[in-house]
Amino acid sequence: MNVYCRSTLHQIEVAVESIIDIMDGLKEEDLNMRPTPSKHSIGELLSHISLICMADDLIAGEASREEMDSYYRSKSIHTLDDMRVELRENFHYLKKQVAAWTEDMLVEETTAYWGVTYTRFEWLVEVAAHLYHHRGQLHSMLVHCYDKDPRVPMFE
Repeated sequence: MNVYCRSTLHQIEVAVESIIDIMDGLKEEDLNMRPTPSKHSIGELLSHISLICMADDLIAGEASREEMDSYYRSKSIHTLDDMRVELRENFHYLKKQVAAWTEDMLVEETTAYWGVTYTRFEWLVEVAAHLYHHRGQLHSMLVHCYDKDPRVPMFE
């Protein structure tokens, strides 16, 4: 595997494991907390996070909006255990996909259904950024809205 892909996957794994560590400090009833009425609850955010590795890879593979809507509808993730399992399984799926990429595939450009075009490697970086973004949201929601500091290291 390309050294840059291996390093990027390592950073994704750091995000995944720290998100799971945060989840380990939550109770099922915490999933219903919604700091802003028109925004995601903790549970909705964690459900979204648990799908990122596979969903973003599908988008990078040029899945249509309809295909993505179908993918999201096919998932019903409501418990912390289900979210942990889905997050880990989707990360392992992504690792397997990336392991199969050739050097030519890394620089191949693909276009998302909304029109943005990146190389496969850029899509991999986007997965890392997406996870870190939502992990920061989750941490901020817990700390600033509910005074629940997860006391989980965010970086190695």
